[in-house]
Amino acid sequence: MARTTPPRPLDVTVPFPELAALARSAVRLHPRPGLPTARDSSVGGPLLWPAGEPWPTCPDHDAPMHRGVAPDDVRRRRRILADAWTRPRAEGADLLTPDEREIVDRAVDDRPLPQDGPVPLIPVVQVYAADVPALPRPAGTDLLQVLWCPFDHDEDYLPAVELRWRSSADVTDPLAAPPAPSVIGSDTYLPEPCLLHPETVTEYPAPHELPEELADRIEAWEDEQNPDDEDDVETVDYQYDLSVAPGCKLGGHAPWSFSDPFPMACPECGSDVRPLLTVDGTEWDGGTGSWRPLEDAGYDGLHFLGPACSTRLTIGRSYNLQVYVCVASYDHPHVQNMQ
Repeated sequence: MARTTPPRPLDVTVPFPELAALARSAVRLHPRPGLPTARDSSVGGPLLWPAGEPWPTCPDHDAPMHRGVAPDDVRRRRRILADAWTRPRAEGADLLTPDEREIVDRAVDDRPLPQDGPVPLIPVVQVYAADVPALPRPAGTDLLQVLWCPFDHDEDYLPAVELRWRSSADVTDPLAAPPAPSVIGSDTYLPEPCLLHPETVTEYPAPHELPEELADRIEAWEDEQNPDDEDDVETVDYQYDLSVAPGCKLGGHAPWSFSDPFPMACPECGSDVRPLLTVDGTEWDGGTGSWRPLEDAGYDGLHFLGPACSTRLTIGRSYNLQVYVCVASYDHPHVQNMQ
């Protein structure tokens, strides 16, 4: 099923015409639970991978034991909790049975677990140009694949991401069963399999990236639109309703939030970098509800079990991970950031 972002509460280029020149297209990926194959665009699904190409591993996690949790335990925990939160129970009754509680606790019990060889990277995102014609990509390729190490790296508290672009027609002998880690750092970096429902939207820069004079005028305009002394006024917020779309997406503007923008450059050549991919564990929340797709408007269950949180990923304290690529060459190393 397609996903349709509601029209923005207003056309922000009317009160602020100078924003029109700053508009960018972004592709909201709208991951939803499914059974993707290697021939599908997906989050957490199998990748179209040549059988003769080595599967990437993490050189920083090459040891017989790692402290973490077992992926199978994480998936069992998610199934148990989803069932428990939706089944009837008597007032005052425990949410879980003793057996269920044991499994749920084990899935978050950080402990030493064996790993045979270096930790294999986990498939995170696969996007075919057939599904997203505007997919940024090198010439001769039609497929973007994103993998990461399921452990925090360095002081960034982010997984180490690896990008692969390839021509899907060249994969004539696909890998049937890629290696999988027996231990991961936590349940936050293990995506649930989701099919994508791409949709192109228009974005404007976050207020952090606007000229100070323009940002100040927008803030004053917001105060006029949202009087504090009136009840039942539907507020309009530039940052959360009119600028950058939340959720997993390709391209668009950077979703600056808890920090001001800072210079980022290609680590190899020093050229500028541009947003390629944003991975977000939540497609909308209480502050960004205006971006909730029309097709999901009827869901009234628990937020963390619903369509907004289909991937079951968590970046930091419910932030997101952005991947930037060099404007000069796709072959140069990418840059990561969390906001």
